[in-house]
Amino acid sequence: MMGVMERLDVRRLAAVDMYGAAGTRRRRRLIRAEFVLGAAGGIGLGVWAAATAATADWQLFGAWVAGVGVNYAALTWQAALLSRPGALETELAGADLPRELRRYSYLQLWVVVPLLLAVLALRQRARGSGQGADTP
Repeated sequence: MMGVMERLDVRRLAAVDMYGAAGTRRRRRLIRAEFVLGAAGGIGLGVWAAATAATADWQLFGAWVAGVGVNYAALTWQAALLSRPGALETELAGADLPRELRRYSYLQLWVVVPLLLAVLALRQRARGSGQGADTP
């Protein structure tokens, strides 16, 4: 997992996802909505499922769903930072977007590992990597 931690920049993942192939305003709004709904829905549904489950298996499933929701909260945080005027363009300046899209299309699968993106985002913020990492 250490290799993933070095290669997966949560801010860059959010930026590439928000920009897509063409960088339309509509796509940016849709991706932000996806992140917000993933966070709120995942955390809410997961906590509810874990709290009301009759078996340990369902409690574990609920905890997993909530953990994935926390990953979406980390993406929501990055999307909010990238939504400031010029922030997304600055993040992707000079990027080989077709290559980045292929790379992050694969790496985004790590969102299903509970809490991983949240931990990475916090570690990356602590190291100061990424533009605007210290501002909400």
